[in-house]
Amino acid sequence: MDRITSQHQPGVRAERIYNGMPARELGSEGWHKPWSGGNGGNCLEAMKLDDGRIAVRQSTDPDGPALIYTTDEMTAFIEGAKAGVADFLLS
Repeated sequence: MDRITSQHQPGVRAERIYNGMPARELGSEGWHKPWSGGNGGNCLEAMKLDDGRIAVRQSTDPDGPALIYTTDEMTAFIEGAKAGVADFLLS
């Protein structure tokens, strides 16, 4: 696992932020639901970290793993989704 030392993130207890870390270690403040559908609130939550990376967790499992993405990775995903590149996931 790639462990990267975090800059100070308010409310974050973790000394290192890494992909797959328990999301609870990132704290409970700063998580947002960027979108939510008619799925009863089961959606993703995202948090922008001080170093520019984005943490993502499952809203129904806030203590589960956090996936950590760079800004470039998240930009590529969002732009690809908007362009229809991920439509195959819905069919």
